[in-house]
Amino acid sequence: MELQLIEAYIPKKHYESVSKKLQAFDYETYWISNESEERKLVRILTGTSQTEEILNYLEEVSNVIEGFETMLIPVQAFFSKDTVTKKEEADKEDEEEKKARLLRASRHELLSSVEKNSRTTMNYTLMILLSAIVATVGFVKDSEAVVIGAMVIAPMIGPVIATAFASILGDYKLLGRAVLASLFGIIIVIFISILFGLFFKGGMTTDQYVARTEVTISDIFLGVASGAAGALAFLNRLSGNLVGVMVAVALLPPTVALGMSIGDGGWGNAYGAFLLLTVNISSILLAAVTIFSITGIRPVRWEEVQRANVSRPLSIVFISFLVLTLAVVILLGQGIKFE
Repeated sequence: MELQLIEAYIPKKHYESVSKKLQAFDYETYWISNESEERKLVRILTGTSQTEEILNYLEEVSNVIEGFETMLIPVQAFFSKDTVTKKEEADKEDEEEKKARLLRASRHELLSSVEKNSRTTMNYTLMILLSAIVATVGFVKDSEAVVIGAMVIAPMIGPVIATAFASILGDYKLLGRAVLASLFGIIIVIFISILFGLFFKGGMTTDQYVARTEVTISDIFLGVASGAAGALAFLNRLSGNLVGVMVAVALLPPTVALGMSIGDGGWGNAYGAFLLLTVNISSILLAAVTIFSITGIRPVRWEEVQRANVSRPLSIVFISFLVLTLAVVILLGQGIKFE
């Protein structure tokens, strides 16, 4: 069983009531120490499945009472006489629990990661810039290996997943930052590929380019699969590198094709690349929003709950309508060529 350590600094005048409530949760070990004359320190070692419930309670208390501080610390190893003797039984229960539900990290851990991924940092900017250059060169040289290499280094999964997560919580400020980070990355890629489109006309005839100016219904399924994989990897705190490649497959190449088409003045191809990019983004968001909803990610504060109750169904309905509309556009546009 995976364990995490929760450290809660509790004002002494509220210690008795809070401690009684905390001890009602399932935990492995519970320590108490005097941090100062005003506060006590409670350490709770618990399984990851119980972490969010405990943190939600502490968040509620902290919202109305001054002096509370809480930290979550990952635990690499823990053992005692009791844990060694009960390990086999605990492992069996843990396996049954994993089979019964979709596991994920706590909302608090995920929110911290989302806030990081929604920032437009210098590292993010440079990685997007480099991936755009590599991908565009891959288009010009018609090299699939080079394009794949660009997708490996493109950090496009973070802001897109952050957008879906923020929409589920109804955190509009975070949603705005995530959307801006995504648009910023796309604009950089378009700008770089426009420059290449102006000077490298040969890139407009390569298979890598032509394939990203055509869109079919199957691209919706690619986007949905990419978004679901990205959301699941994010929920389980897995490395985003491999899954990020799959998301980049759906986002980076059509963005490059869009920029190159604009640079070359090929507006028909630009329309096809733009439609493909829009389909992929919408499909990824639909899958991610659905996965996040299924796993039961919910805030605890009253005003945040009210926003989430409005934002969550609205997000699903709006994105679903957008995907269906794009699907109709694709079906109606099949066989129509733009010059």
